[in-house]
Amino acid sequence: MSRRCDLTGKGVQTGHLVSHSNRKTKRRFLPNLCNVTLQSEVLKRTVRMRVSANALKSVDHRGGLDAFLRKANADELSPLALELKRQLAKAEKVEAAPAA
Repeated sequence: MSRRCDLTGKGVQTGHLVSHSNRKTKRRFLPNLCNVTLQSEVLKRTVRMRVSANALKSVDHRGGLDAFLRKANADELSPLALELKRQLAKAEKVEAAPAA
């Protein structure tokens, strides 16, 4: 399992651990990932994802998964989130179409 956020694509970063004597050794900065189940009202289903805590705060701030995906740019999203965004747009188009 990769250490990558399923919504934003945020992953591991590298840097240095710097001691008091200014000696530098390599270290890894891991994202704060949480296993969450998010509800989509438009798709009428739940989606299980591994999301960073920062992205989860953004989802709550924007008003849910549907609003987050609607507002996010395609280049900011991971492949899984892009697929969800496409499904969301397709479902909204079907809902908006007048019933004949």
